[in-house]
Parts: sequence; C-alpha cells; structure tokens
Amino acid sequence: MSQNSTPPRPESAPRPHRSETSQAWSSGGTLFAGVLMLVTGFMDIFQGIAGIAEDDVYTRIGDYVFKFNLTTWGWIHLILGIVVAIAGYGILKGAEWGRVAGISLASLNLLLQFLFLPYQPWWALFSMAISVFVIWALATDDAYGPGERL
Repeated sequence: MSQNSTPPRPESAPRPHRSETSQAWSSGGTLFAGVLMLVTGFMDIFQGIAGIAEDDVYTRIGDYVFKFNLTTWGWIHLILGIVVAIAGYGILKGAEWGRVAGISLASLNLLLQFLFLPYQPWWALFSMAISVFVIWALATDDAYGPGERL
C-alpha cells in the first residue's frame, strides 16, 4: 500500500444535516406560505365576487394592453381563489400535492396579478410579493424530506 493513498469513501456516506434552527425557519416558512395561500385564496374569492356583482367597483387606470371585461376578471379571480385556498389547505396538511400545486398556483397568481395591475395596482403588487414569497418558501423547504425537491 502506498503512503499517499486515502481510504475509500463509503458509497452511502451520510449527508450533512441542516441545523435545527434552519429546519425550524424552513418549516415555519412553509406554514406561513400555507396560511398566505389560504388568505390570498379568500381575498381572490372576495375580489372575484366584487368584480362579478358590480362592473363599476374597479376602475382602470390609463390604457393597458391586456383589456378584459371586469365580469371576466371577477370569474377568473373567483375560480383562482377557490383553487388557491384548496392548495393552501393542502400545504397546511403537509400533502405533497399541496406543495406542487402551491408553487404552480402562486406562479399563475403572479402572472394574473400582473395583468390586473391597472385595476388595483397596490393590491396587485402586494399579492405579487406574497406569491414570490410562497414560491420561495415552498421551493426551498426540506420538511418533505431530502431528495424530494422540485
């Protein structure tokens, strides 16, 4: 045996574990993302009902490329809100489908809120920021186990 040889590394060497503080922040972020998804879903439902009930609730600021009838926006927000709230419930229950649906629906919500900017600019920007946080929290969480990242 030569003096410069190193012992062979076992094939299944354990991976270093994250600190408990890091795991607590990660699972706390997931819990918060689930709550935010529920709240965003219910707010979208109310936003949809307002758009469906009265076309004059929202006024458009300036001219915008993406023009839809406000009743159409109401139905979009109502349907998206219901589905987002269901995904938020799945996240809170720890279901893997909730995590995948949460990332997908938060991405869709981000896009739709961008398109809704001329009607409610401050709320749309706030909702977009929430969606970005939800995507980050669900994509970086290891609470579902190592190797199960999306």
